[in-house]
Amino acid sequence: MGCSRSESAPKKTESEPAVPAPAAGVQQTKVTVDSKGFTPSHVKVEKGKPASLVFVRTTDETCAKEVVFPEIELKKPLPLNTPVTVDIPTNEARTLTFQCGMAMFKSAVLIQ
Repeated sequence: MGCSRSESAPKKTESEPAVPAPAAGVQQTKVTVDSKGFTPSHVKVEKGKPASLVFVRTTDETCAKEVVFPEIELKKPLPLNTPVTVDIPTNEARTLTFQCGMAMFKSAVLIQ
């Protein structure tokens, strides 16, 4: 199944699941996964400070049913309406790409 890039309005769920609160001192960003890909498309985090992204897939009309971080060889499934937390290594300044399993939707974490 390929990525859906149709112009039709994405189907919304009645209520999005609650995203768990981050641990003290952790930079946390929610990333919504829908028919348009990842939102926000770029996330900035502070180098040396613990960070995580919480992915929430809100539609079945997307190929982004998993998230892949090629540089750190990490792949996680994204079940519908279920928050999935990914801890980001922040020990060095760099850009980490994340994408859907088919590499149709691409985004990045900027560690500065």
